[in-house]
Amino acid sequence: MSARKSGFDLSLGFDPRKAAVSGLFKGLLFIFALAVVVAGFAFLDGYVQKQAVVPAAQPRTIELAGPIPAWVSEEIKNRVYAAASTGTDGQNQDEAVAKSIQQNVERLVPWLDGVRVQTTYTKILISGRWRKPIAVVSAGKTRYYLDTDLVVLDYIPITNLSTVTVDGLEFDRPPVLGAAWRGDDLAAALAVLSRLEKMDSAVTPNKPLLREIDRIDVANFDGRKNKHEPHITLFTKEGTEIIWGAEIGAWQRHLESPDDDKLAKLYTYYQQTGTLSGVKYINLRDPRQTIRLPIDKY
Repeated sequence: MSARKSGFDLSLGFDPRKAAVSGLFKGLLFIFALAVVVAGFAFLDGYVQKQAVVPAAQPRTIELAGPIPAWVSEEIKNRVYAAASTGTDGQNQDEAVAKSIQQNVERLVPWLDGVRVQTTYTKILISGRWRKPIAVVSAGKTRYYLDTDLVVLDYIPITNLSTVTVDGLEFDRPPVLGAAWRGDDLAAALAVLSRLEKMDSAVTPNKPLLREIDRIDVANFDGRKNKHEPHITLFTKEGTEIIWGAEIGAWQRHLESPDDDKLAKLYTYYQQTGTLSGVKYINLRDPRQTIRLPIDKY
């Protein structure tokens, strides 16, 4: 009789070596899959960071922000646009773009002072203080504008702005655009025009007196040609001579009417007659003299 006992065969064909190989394969497969997932997340993270640092390049419109005076012509605006479009190619960072545009506008367009540049995703906004011309001067065959700070501006015909020509200047070098013109005679002329501009705003805003002034002559500034003749004289577009006299602040030294009295006499006459025309001259410097009205001769 055989000594082997009957019962169940628990192995059922089980091979321990095959099981070990299969488990190892599955483990390696899991590790590989996990590595692929981790690498994918790392790639996406780097892509997102790169996109956040370098903005997508796209055209941005250039706009002038802030209040723009009515006298600012389209040609002046176009000069700002042209300057803002210069030398910004290849720059993606907003800060670099804004700085480059600011420098270009300041260098090429003296009409705008204190230039500020703001960038958005779709726009470039440019603002600043507009320099308003008050006078026109000639140096050789070239004409220039000047604002109240004596800053030289290139001459561009402006239809809706009144300016006064300054005659009789003495200078030894041509003016520089964007720089102040240093000259005592020019400063004296613009000081008178600035006082007239302020009086217009305060007294005759609807009908400025300056609109009737054609030119101001400072050829005899400080009596350099004749100490007995008026230092500063204005002329209207109709030919009336306005004898102002000494430069602002020097009236007492030359025994003339105070500057405020000169302005008061001139504007009283202008308000009463509605014009500076109708007389040959208006003498403001004599403290004892009043301005004769056209009606006085009848």
